Amino acid sequence: MGAVTFSQALELIESLPEEERRDLLDIVRRRLVEERRAEIAKSIQAARGEWARGEVKGGTVDDLLRELPNEATRRVTWN
Repeated sequence: MGAVTFSQALELIESLPEEERRDLLDIVRRRLVEERRAEIAKSIQAARGEWARGEVKGGTVDDLLRELPNEATRRVTWN
């Protein structure tokens, strides 16, 4: 089977019985959730590595704002 366009995929999905469309939707949602979990896990692993190598600094929000260029901090207002 060759590449399928988005439009063709939609037409194919619309041709399925309602129950199969619902099942497909559930499967796609679960896969998206799993992909997102994998992305988050990868990000956490990278952050832990940066922390272990001493590439991360601690501090408060105020500390962070003081380190930003003046242009960025001018737009921030605190009430």
